Amino acid sequence: MKNAFLTLERWTTALALWGACAMLAVSASLGMFQIIMRFVLEQPAEWTEVLIRFSLIWMVFLAIPCAFRQGAMVSVDVLYRWSGPRVRRVLDWVVALAALTLMAIIVWWGWDYSVRGRVQTMAGLESLSMFWAYIAMPVGAVFSAIGIIGNLIDPRRMELETAQ
Repeated sequence: MKNAFLTLERWTTALALWGACAMLAVSASLGMFQIIMRFVLEQPAEWTEVLIRFSLIWMVFLAIPCAFRQGAMVSVDVLYRWSGPRVRRVLDWVVALAALTLMAIIVWWGWDYSVRGRVQTMAGLESLSMFWAYIAMPVGAVFSAIGIIGNLIDPRRMELETAQ
């Protein structure tokens, strides 16, 4: 069961990270396109600004699960370094439960916000609903919850290993 969940977590975290990288590429490409259109061709494409903003939002919410999985997101470094193994495990559970609570709140309210925002349209892209921008919150939170549980089962301390 543990190995099956960690395999699922590995796949979902890789998928989320791939999506975050894709969103970074999209935003960078659209930014370059906007520069060329605005300053070279003198015909600004207003729609690119909106898509850049929302691709960056998606990038952030899809990259968070990787940070959680590596143990680099929520950290209590000083307490962790000064504590014994039993207290460290308690800290792991406290941090994981706090982070999972936050993810549950983000899923709940993010979904509600997305559903309420589906009647709005994006400025410059009136054919697209704001639902597609707001849904990044609950999607990222679900991926993050899987990463948090994965880190609780198989801890990684990337920030502690690289700290000087």
